[in-house]
Amino acid sequence: MTDRWLYPWALGSVSFGGASLLVPLYVVQLGASPVQLGLLASTAALVGAPGAVLFGRLANGVGHRRSLVLATLAVVALALAAVPLLTGVTAVVVANAALWLVVGSVAPVLTMLVVDDAPESAWGERIGLLNKYQGYGWAGGLVLGTVWPLVGVRLVGADAATRALFWLLAACALVSAVGAARTLPRPEGHVTSERKVRRIARFVTNSRRNVRGATFAFAPNRLYWTTRTVDPRALAGRIDPALGTYLAAAALFFTGFAAFWAPLPLFLTDAGFGSGQVFALYLVSSLASAVLYEGAGRLAARYDVRLLQSGALAVRGLFFPAVAALAGLGALAVGFVAVGTALAVLGLTWAVIAVVGTAIVTRLAPPDLRGDVLGVHTALGAVAGGVGGVLGGWAATTGYTVAFAVAGGLVLLGGGLVLSLGMLSGGERAVGPSDAAGDAGSAAGLGDSDGPRPD
Repeated sequence: MTDRWLYPWALGSVSFGGASLLVPLYVVQLGASPVQLGLLASTAALVGAPGAVLFGRLANGVGHRRSLVLATLAVVALALAAVPLLTGVTAVVVANAALWLVVGSVAPVLTMLVVDDAPESAWGERIGLLNKYQGYGWAGGLVLGTVWPLVGVRLVGADAATRALFWLLAACALVSAVGAARTLPRPEGHVTSERKVRRIARFVTNSRRNVRGATFAFAPNRLYWTTRTVDPRALAGRIDPALGTYLAAAALFFTGFAAFWAPLPLFLTDAGFGSGQVFALYLVSSLASAVLYEGAGRLAARYDVRLLQSGALAVRGLFFPAVAALAGLGALAVGFVAVGTALAVLGLTWAVIAVVGTAIVTRLAPPDLRGDVLGVHTALGAVAGGVGGVLGGWAATTGYTVAFAVAGGLVLLGGGLVLSLGMLSGGERAVGPSDAAGDAGSAAGLGDSDGPRPD
């Protein structure tokens, strides 16, 4: 199979990465309240999962796959072109939901495209290649948002710079659609059997998501493939206290993560940072995660995973409210460096949490239900993203310090539950070196963070 279609898909990913932060910043410009910003984040987190199930089912017929990818890029282009023409926050929330509905929904389609005519032994490498292209594309969108305030103001003026960036990202999606139409593989020669689809589902749901074999960056991909293998009757009663405790911890800290990130763009804007600076801060966090993914696997192979995970969560829980204080340190430049340092630390902790967390779930789950449990873990992240977004926006109406403290408190509670799982520190149920070293997060490298997009 030719890989030429990955190049236009990477260009499309530039528009996804840029939109992930540009839309929240735009609703801030429109005067959105913290609750409205939380609703924006919440809907983006929730809409992808049901869409992925629909798109995935449609993609069983190979004749639909090209159309679904092209429709995704077309909807993204239209949504991004329309958003700067909208003057109501509610309308932007709806447009943003449509954008993330198709972006999240197309994930299982891409998985089918990239592995469908490859031997099973090459599936991990093929998915990793897809992840590489879209990960760097996502990072490119953040870089573009960082430099655009300097370039765009000179080209089109300060008043039109934000609108022009939206249209530039829309153009990326449109050009991506044209390129994809020319290079996407045709239906001929692709396997359509349900048996093949079930094999792909087993592979994706049971993989440990290492750097080379990571699935699509968005959680709906794993959630969709889990629906092809999950047996609720088999799962019922098979979650023992240790696994149940860890899943409860995950629900708490994922909610805390979302509660922090949802109001953060408004907080950073109110603190005096320009849009380019906000993009740069998010990019720093994403880069920090990318740098540590592989190292986190090595750390988990050498040290107590219970202490690593609970320690990373503790650092996160303390740094969330600290961000509110750091932004006000001295001059604006000092605050920018201080917040950038804090977000870099948060990025590093995310790498550890993502790597070690999936390894822990993999080890605690019964071997015959590992894919199902990983799907439950993913579903918790999606639901928690929705709940946490609303919670963070609501808490921020009282004050950002309150919102970030609530977020940090939820993360610390989750970390405390992880710390209570003594069996993770030794014995046959502890995570061994082979599990930890092979697990490098949910990562699309540069594109993966627990930031504003729906993870």
